[in-house]
Amino acid sequence: MNTLVAPVMALVAWSLVIWVWMYVQRLPAMSKAGIAPQAAAFPGSLDGLPAPARQAADNYNHLMEQPTIFYAAALAIQVAGHGDALAVGLAWAFVALRVVHSLIQVSVNIVLLRFLAFSAGTLVLAWMVVRELVVLFAG
Repeated sequence: MNTLVAPVMALVAWSLVIWVWMYVQRLPAMSKAGIAPQAAAFPGSLDGLPAPARQAADNYNHLMEQPTIFYAAALAIQVAGHGDALAVGLAWAFVALRVVHSLIQVSVNIVLLRFLAFSAGTLVLAWMVVRELVVLFAG
């Protein structure tokens, strides 16, 4: 499948998986801690929850940050008609690295490992963007 839509949709689906994971962790933790839903009205109000609940929420937030650049870049490349095999491969690599980043964060949460996965994903994303800019402005 030579389209950037597939990896975009895969990352959207993964974000929804992490959303479910977040609430599977968060709701029982809030209940156990006796925290009423309204108490979560402000940022930081759930910082006292156990690590697994915070890690899943943090990861969900991370999936709303840098991946937005990926979505814009991937769809722009596709719309421009430049979604060749390398662009698709880079997009899938970015998605795979974001999944790895998520799995690290919601499990062992070793910051150096997360940083390596994040950095590798950023380099892949930068490659996609720079490659497209070269095609757009040089050709």
